[in-house]
Amino acid sequence: MKPEKTDLRREAGQRTRDDLLAAALELLAQRGQEGVTLREITQKANANVAAVSYHFGSLRALCEVAIEHALERYLDAQIRELDALAGNAALSELAEAFARPMLTALAAGGRDLAVIRTVARVGIDPPEGWERLTGKFEQARRQAVRVLAANLPEVDEPELVFRVRCAAGMLNWLALAPIGAELAAEPAERVERMLIPVVAGAFRGVR
Repeated sequence: MKPEKTDLRREAGQRTRDDLLAAALELLAQRGQEGVTLREITQKANANVAAVSYHFGSLRALCEVAIEHALERYLDAQIRELDALAGNAALSELAEAFARPMLTALAAGGRDLAVIRTVARVGIDPPEGWERLTGKFEQARRQAVRVLAANLPEVDEPELVFRVRCAAGMLNWLALAPIGAELAAEPAERVERMLIPVVAGAFRGVR
C-alpha cells in the first residue's frame, strides 16, 4: 500500500475514533454511563458498531476513555488557573480560578459543556477505575488549600480541604441541575458576577 493511502486511512481512523469519543461524551453528559447504548453512540458518530470494537474493544472501554479525557481536560484547566495564583491571592481570586473551567464551559456550551457535565457526574458518582487521576485531583486541591491557608490561618488543614471539596461539589451540582441550563443562557459576565461570591463564601465559611 502506498504511503499516502496509509496516511489517509490513519487519518480517517483517527477521525472516527474522535467522533466516537465526542458522541460518547455528549451522551454520557446527558444520562451517565448506565444510560448510554452502543447503537446511540455509533449513530451519533456516523460510525458502525465494529468501529467501537476496533478502536476501543467495548462500549465500556469507550465510555471509560471518554470520561478520563473529560476529567483530564477539566483538571488540567483548573490546575493551570490555580497554579497562576500568587500565594497572597484573595479568596475572590481563588474562587474565580477554581470556577473558571465551569464558567468557560457555561459560556461556550456544546462540547465544553458536555465535558463539564461528564466531570460533574463522575464527581458525584465515580466510576470504577477513576483513581487513575487521583494525583491530579489532589494537585488541584493542594493548590487551593495553599491559597486558603494564607487567607485563613486560623482554620486547620482538614477543614480547608473540606471546604474545597464542598465548593467542588457545589460546582458539580450546578453543572447538572436545571439552574445550570438557565445560567448557560445568561451573559458570561452576569454568570461570573453571581457565581464567584458564592464559591468564595464556601471557601470563607462562617464561624
